[in-house]
Amino acid sequence: MIHYVVLATVVALGLLATGAQAQTLPLSDNLIDLRSNQGEQLLRESDASEAFVPLSVNFVTQTNQAFCGVASIVMVLNAMQLPAPAVPAYDPYHTFTQDNFLDEKTEPILPREVLVHYGMTLDQLGALLATQPVEVEIHHAADTTLDAFRSMARDYLGREGQFVIVNYLRRAIGQETGGHISPLAAYDVETDRFLILDVSRYKYPPVWVTASELFGAMNTIDDDNHNRTRGFVLVRRS
Repeated sequence: MIHYVVLATVVALGLLATGAQAQTLPLSDNLIDLRSNQGEQLLRESDASEAFVPLSVNFVTQTNQAFCGVASIVMVLNAMQLPAPAVPAYDPYHTFTQDNFLDEKTEPILPREVLVHYGMTLDQLGALLATQPVEVEIHHAADTTLDAFRSMARDYLGREGQFVIVNYLRRAIGQETGGHISPLAAYDVETDRFLILDVSRYKYPPVWVTASELFGAMNTIDDDNHNRTRGFVLVRRS
């Protein structure tokens, strides 16, 4: 069970999403909207939700349609409270943003010009995260199993300071349409569902999806990644 602070965060997240809510796309019946009564109940009763509060208070919407990976990285790094770059507009305060995360360390891995047009792959996601003082595990879906994914993700989501970012094919879970990246925020064992804290808030709300459907959406070929499957990244402080 999670305490009342999480419920307050749910309300805050709903308020933040109000401006984008009118344009969001309809959800297929297999997905559960976090803003629904059922979605909130799943969060209250979830078995692993340590990631929810730190992620939700650092939630950002991707600044363009190619930056889902960058937005996910920024959320996780800020949730970890890692030493962050200065932001002139916020002087003297420091925080990771979707602009200042990209620097001389990330450019050789994935040039900004390429990223803006094509987004990033699972392996690039892991390599970019590894430029920070964190431990990263990259798991391609074809190299693991549903049971292993469920076990690893549940374990990470149940521990403070540990995070899971998933790379999946939207249409495989009934959304539109291509590859996407977002962090997971919770897991509910009774329904075997994970909560995706979708960074494209203008398009979809956070949703609960079954572990099998999510794994199937990760177990899809990414043509931009040497025809390897998508998958997930486990992240924690070094």
